[in-house]
Amino acid sequence: MKTDLADGQTLKEMFASGTAWLEKSAPDINAINVFPVPDGDTGTNMVLTMQFALQEVKSSSDNQASSVAKSLAHGALMGARGNSGVILSQFFRGLAKGLEGKTGFDGGDFARALAGASQAAYKGIANPVEGTILTVLKDASKAGQEAGKNDAALVSVLEAAVKSAEESVARTPSLLPVLRDAGVVDAGGQGLYLLLEGALQFLKGESHKIQYRRPRLVVAEKELVPRAARRLAQPETPHGYCTNLVLKGQNLDLDKIAKDLKKKGQSLIVTGDEALVRIHIHSFKPGEILQYATKLGRLHDITINNMDDQYAEFIKMQRERMPQVDITMVTVATGDGFFELLNSLGNIIIVPGGQTMNPSVNELLQAVESAPSDNIILLPNNKNIMSAAAQVQSLTSKKVKVIPTRNIPQGIAAFLAFGYDLNLEQNARAMEKAIGRVKAIEVTRAVRETRLNGLEIKKGQFIAILNDEDLIARADRVGDTILEALDKAGADKAAIVTVYYGAEIKGAEAQEIAQEIRGRYQAQVEVVYGGQPHYSYVISLE
Repeated sequence: MKTDLADGQTLKEMFASGTAWLEKSAPDINAINVFPVPDGDTGTNMVLTMQFALQEVKSSSDNQASSVAKSLAHGALMGARGNSGVILSQFFRGLAKGLEGKTGFDGGDFARALAGASQAAYKGIANPVEGTILTVLKDASKAGQEAGKNDAALVSVLEAAVKSAEESVARTPSLLPVLRDAGVVDAGGQGLYLLLEGALQFLKGESHKIQYRRPRLVVAEKELVPRAARRLAQPETPHGYCTNLVLKGQNLDLDKIAKDLKKKGQSLIVTGDEALVRIHIHSFKPGEILQYATKLGRLHDITINNMDDQYAEFIKMQRERMPQVDITMVTVATGDGFFELLNSLGNIIIVPGGQTMNPSVNELLQAVESAPSDNIILLPNNKNIMSAAAQVQSLTSKKVKVIPTRNIPQGIAAFLAFGYDLNLEQNARAMEKAIGRVKAIEVTRAVRETRLNGLEIKKGQFIAILNDEDLIARADRVGDTILEALDKAGADKAAIVTVYYGAEIKGAEAQEIAQEIRGRYQAQVEVVYGGQPHYSYVISLE
């Protein structure tokens, strides 16, 4: 496809094609994680951000290029999840500004808009880092501008941008030592490259190929460390449809059913026997689940719930049970143990989310708007949610203070520092001071072999990460990993060590770990059920 002047419909279909192409590699992008942990979510965040943007465009009948670009920008902002989603929303904000007032656009217009998109993305980040999605966008926009000087055809400009983006992704490990050490390219840059490549396929009339092909991921220019086969992390989609049913039949094979359905959704549970199987699954396409199950037998007790509606009802329920207060705290958490603990602390609205399920800007805004007060303290409790939380302040008339909590232990410390006799500013200062006194250790299993911080890590080993930044310990036994991590984190100087154990850990095992800690340190050791997924233990030092 080649036109002298593209319209809004072309822009819409370009990025719809790009989103479809990106979605096919979301699990692969999720697996590109510096730390070998099972919670990569960059691909999922970018896909969900784009889906929200496209939904916004569908609701508008205006087909001018400027209007479509503006709708994409607004939708991307409201749907932005994680750092990658927020940067993507800034990309579309700049693109919209570059196409402002234009009914149609050519390659030169798009090249200039790309330059504006790159500038907006850089401005939207307080401390931009090279070797990330920002660098890839900058290199792509420069190549697009160069092509636009010689050939104003849109397809030529985008071809140049895509080629440069691919080369830029391959170079990211040479710009970021942490990527080089881990032997991976930047996940956000990889996602942007695929989004642009999918858009290019539409312009070249090749969108139909997306259905039958898979994207080819970019690898580093030079393999800097031996790369083991990666386990593809399944994206934990926070919304969609929760489908439950009972399947009755003969000679039902639970293992095969579980294997087949694993490809169709998340949070899968398959239980029963050869004659009766109960199925629970989260999926955007419940019809596919029912169609599959009807081939195996008779269906009973079918329930399909829209989790977006459930989420809204959950937020509404929390507001209704809260008293009228001057300041409301809005926090992000996952795990039924943490939910119960946080609910016990006071006037709190909890937004479900965390690792692998970062809430969008819109979901955080919804919680803020539902709060029974005009003064809000917002605690993201995850470094990948802080960017989305920061966007909320400009979208509401309420006064919002974002406390930069990077994990649940910091969030809890902030809650405990809250004073009902203090105003918003005073509480914010007290909370920020409190989180500075907390260290958090997260313990999980490595999903691939790698080398980080001078440590050789084997797939399946337990690893410990301090304050979401430094991998400080690894061992075959979880207790050895925890003790080594505590040594390096300075547990000998801590007054309190709190052990939050995850959904897959039994209380007796957690108590044994606590006894090992008590035998080594003088600190008071507490054991609390967190119920968090992915991480066996989250340990707080104060």
